[in-house]
Amino acid sequence: MRKQFLFIFLALIVANTSQAQGKTTRIGYIDMEYILENVSDYKEAKSQLELKAQKWKQEIETKKTNINTLKENLKAEKALLTKELIDEKETEIKFLENEMLDYQQKQFGADGNLIRQKAALAKPIQDQVFTAVQDIAEAKNYDFIFDKSSDLTMLFSNKRFDISDQVIRILNRTDKREQLTKKQLKDQEVQESKENAIDENPAMADRQKVLDERKAAREKLIEDRRLEQEAKKKEYDDRRKAILEEREAKKNGTVSEPAKSTQAAKTTEAVKTDGTTAKPAAAATTTAEPAVDKAAERQKLYEQRKKELEERRKKILEEREAAKKAREAETQKTNTTNN
Repeated sequence: MRKQFLFIFLALIVANTSQAQGKTTRIGYIDMEYILENVSDYKEAKSQLELKAQKWKQEIETKKTNINTLKENLKAEKALLTKELIDEKETEIKFLENEMLDYQQKQFGADGNLIRQKAALAKPIQDQVFTAVQDIAEAKNYDFIFDKSSDLTMLFSNKRFDISDQVIRILNRTDKREQLTKKQLKDQEVQESKENAIDENPAMADRQKVLDERKAAREKLIEDRRLEQEAKKKEYDDRRKAILEEREAKKNGTVSEPAKSTQAAKTTEAVKTDGTTAKPAAAATTTAEPAVDKAAERQKLYEQRKKELEERRKKILEEREAAKKAREAETQKTNTTNN
């Protein structure tokens, strides 16, 4: 803590000295935790580490469950066991408990695998961050750049001195450059110069923010229009499909219930509007009636055909029965004659 206050005190002295000499002191800061959370490589590695930690926790829980089971069994059987067996089982349980605590400390302790692997994951990114900070400090003449997430206590920090986003952009640029063509590299450099100009000029940053908001509003308007057009097209397709289905139903001689109700509504409306329009409605009804009569006629023919087949079958059975009785009578007559 003394070293921190001493460092701040010296920084203030240097700043005051520089101001007294007429030089403007530039101070900035970064948030290392924020930067790490926005670097894709670190996030992926951290997710893998969290899966490992979850697996370790499950193993510890399994060990705890086994130990509790042994304790419960010993408690239930204690009255039936000798003192030697009780001591042996208690020693075994104690050994398993110590083994579980050692495993827990090994994985999650102050110097455990979780802490060490987190540090190993963060170190390459931190090295890149330090390099990026030095580049920014040299290019933009910063005198001091602090780390907000370190042990250094910052009681207040103005957001306009935060260069964390600039550092993230530099890290992302480094990753992208390896996969870009010459033309893409040129476009990337133009974009970088534009971003640097925005970083240097807060007014330009506000203007860029307004432009981005307008662009977002314009894109939303275009999207809304597209959705509206799709809705109209779907409505048109549904109406066209309904008309085709109604025509097909009339062609096959079967009119669906929705079509009938629609037709009746149209007829009623025509009568209400003008008495002369009732004739076309009646004609439509007349057109539908032959189709219905035709279906009834087909049904009548089917019933008649079925009746004829049934009568024919009955007649055949009667003939067979008569022939059988005749044969039996002939046989009986022959037997009587022989006797």
